[in-house]
Amino acid sequence: MNKEEATQRIEALRQEIEKHSYLYYVKDMPEISDYDFDLLMRELIGLEEQYPELITPESPSQRVGGTPLSAFSKVEHGIPMLSLGNAFNEQDLRDFDRRVRQGLGIEDEVSYVCELKIDGLAVSLRYEEGKFLQGATRGDGTTGEDITLNLRTIRSIPLTIKDPLSFEVRGEVFMPRRSFERLNEKRGAEGEQLFANPRNAAAGSIRQLDPRIAGERNLDIFLYTMVGADLTDIDSHSEALAYLDHLGFKTNPERRSYTGIDGVLEFIANWTEKRSSLSYDIDGIVIKVDQLAYQEELGTTAKSPRWAIAYKFPAEEGVTVLRDIEITVGRTGVLTPTALLDPVSLAGTTVKRASLHNEDLIREKGILIGDHVIVRKAGDIIPEVVAVKTDLRTGEEKPFSYPETCPACGSGVVRFEGEVAQRCINPECSAQILEGIIHFVSRNAMNIDGLGEKVVTQLYQKQLIRSVADLYYLKKEDLLALERMGEKSVDNLLKAIEKSKSNSLERLIFGLGIRFVGERAAKLLAQHFGTMEALRKASEDELVQVDEIGGKMAESITAYFVKPEVDEVLGLLAQGGVNMAYTGVRPSEVAEDAPFAGKTVVLTGTLTTLSRKEAQEMIESLGGKASGSVSKKTHLVVAGESAGSKLTRAQELGIPVISEEEFIAMAKNH
Repeated sequence: MNKEEATQRIEALRQEIEKHSYLYYVKDMPEISDYDFDLLMRELIGLEEQYPELITPESPSQRVGGTPLSAFSKVEHGIPMLSLGNAFNEQDLRDFDRRVRQGLGIEDEVSYVCELKIDGLAVSLRYEEGKFLQGATRGDGTTGEDITLNLRTIRSIPLTIKDPLSFEVRGEVFMPRRSFERLNEKRGAEGEQLFANPRNAAAGSIRQLDPRIAGERNLDIFLYTMVGADLTDIDSHSEALAYLDHLGFKTNPERRSYTGIDGVLEFIANWTEKRSSLSYDIDGIVIKVDQLAYQEELGTTAKSPRWAIAYKFPAEEGVTVLRDIEITVGRTGVLTPTALLDPVSLAGTTVKRASLHNEDLIREKGILIGDHVIVRKAGDIIPEVVAVKTDLRTGEEKPFSYPETCPACGSGVVRFEGEVAQRCINPECSAQILEGIIHFVSRNAMNIDGLGEKVVTQLYQKQLIRSVADLYYLKKEDLLALERMGEKSVDNLLKAIEKSKSNSLERLIFGLGIRFVGERAAKLLAQHFGTMEALRKASEDELVQVDEIGGKMAESITAYFVKPEVDEVLGLLAQGGVNMAYTGVRPSEVAEDAPFAGKTVVLTGTLTTLSRKEAQEMIESLGGKASGSVSKKTHLVVAGESAGSKLTRAQELGIPVISEEEFIAMAKNH
């Protein structure tokens, strides 16, 4: 067979293999035997070995293989992967329905789509001109990890789709129960630690640095949404799911649409009873407003969409013995009690510890050491002690005495008026310092990759660091002395520390762990004051002038900056080269006549000159706010190619619409 004939045969084989993969892995309707499928694959691999220049990334032969990675690279999500708000009962769902109708300003019933909430790992798949290009984990919603090679091993993910679209598809990777059982049987036989549940197994598999291991785990996926695809003929979420089916994606067939919340409640009641009949785990039901125009009008909060909610199945409960109560000290000095339990299986995991929150809760529930207690996982995630089984008491149970001194440093503890927490106020408390450093290096703060809790703890225990400033004075020989730290790891860590020096001011403010100051407040403070020095000098009156900064937060900020030890740390950070200024465009620096000053601008369709991120940055630099949804509060819509429902909604509301060229001209002419 010459090269031209091989090219034709390879293309025919690829189409045939993809067709049978789709029928087997997506539709569960195989037309040929496994043996015949293997023959097709072997023929393809043989021809590609003969003509390696004909191998493409989309070839079915490339799903498994390649050199193991040394680490996952980071992926920025152009559009954040938001989490969903939770509902736990009928009233929560009726409240959600009421908020939706109020937000839309209508009294009529709204159409909802109900989907099974897969207990797996959220991922995003990016396609360019119909070809699978990159896959990433959700991460913190803004930044994930590149797991493309591992996702390629999942046979139900198409490497090419029917239409040459450039967009993202998001879904949930999971491990079927039977695959989970087989994996644990194998691990048990080989003396390896067993996975606690299918979700942990799926997460552990998809984050393997060697894609061949992921390929052996028989993972699967359900896709549930498109991102960045403006399709003019699709008006509803249910139509979008049907279009995903058409493109060759695997969506969950157990979905239903209802008008009004009553049908939603029936769907939930049905699957609460039937969930065990599935071949995979679910932990609830996702409810979404069906009409896309309504979704856009409702918009999102900083964390979750207003048009969707996740109903969580009632928490699984178990009875076990509370053997002791452990007190830990957090970075703000709060003493937190944790119940140490006899192991109990809940929601697929073995629980040995559960939160007791504070001293008042222990007293209110009448908890004694040695009690039989009812434990549940709130939302199938966080273990908590619900109640005491007083009928099982033997008389040998003992009361727990809350400590009068800090278990970490021995200082006295206090309880401020109006608070339930006991707190250590010793600024030299070792536990607070350690937790504060761990917070400082975390992803949402200074984001120093490689400085995990174990490494920070080692550095602290070896007295190589005593404050966050000491991180910027570490030497290579200091780090090489740590356990499991080779030369390459040390070099990467030093690079990460060096990189963090250029972070914008808001990351440093958040990283310092000032009480009541979260990420949002840190950004507002950085934008308003511009430099750390200006923030340090600000009075309470000046602080409360900043939008969203209240009196309680202002008091905390001023109290923080008058501490002499804070002065010392900030001085050392500055000497170490850490940036002390906001690197973005401050609102005060935007001219009043800037084209987007005070305006909310929505981008829709495909932009040909600018990336979406570049366009968003341009809007913000010229005084505007970039929004993802069209509503009555929108001032301007920029419509690129193939603009869809957002454009239609803008026209219905009479909102001005401009082209990408007009948008760029407005920005450049300023």
